[in-house]
Amino acid sequence: MSARISIDLDAPTAPYEQIRAQLAAMIAVGAVQPGARLPTVRMLALDLGVAAGTAARAYKELEAAGMVSTRRRHGTVVSTTLGEVPGGGAHTAGTAGAAAHHAAAREVGAAVEQLILTGRAAGLSNDDLLNLLRGRLNQLRDG
Repeated sequence: MSARISIDLDAPTAPYEQIRAQLAAMIAVGAVQPGARLPTVRMLALDLGVAAGTAARAYKELEAAGMVSTRRRHGTVVSTTLGEVPGGGAHTAGTAGAAAHHAAAREVGAAVEQLILTGRAAGLSNDDLLNLLRGRLNQLRDG
């Protein structure tokens, strides 16, 4: 799992946010299935070369978003339904809205995955891809 997560210490984004975003994307596109157990905080931190608190904060953010839940003796697992509240129950928005959101996130995640693959095939770097995406987002926002 952590082999698919990378941290760029030169990026302006905090390491915990890089971990959170990458895990959220993997969950959204189905690369990490509901019910899958994530590495322990200590193991993730060790594998990525970050402090345990950094990994813990990423998990805490994912838990607050309802994407994972942490239970004693079971570790941190991907929620079986998006919008699941740790400890059981669901957000008042309901599971139908959460399911629609999850489906949309999967679709967008798949499109992002295709963008990355196409960019890689064209020889573009991560920075090139990010700059293209940022530029287009700015155009849409401003125009």
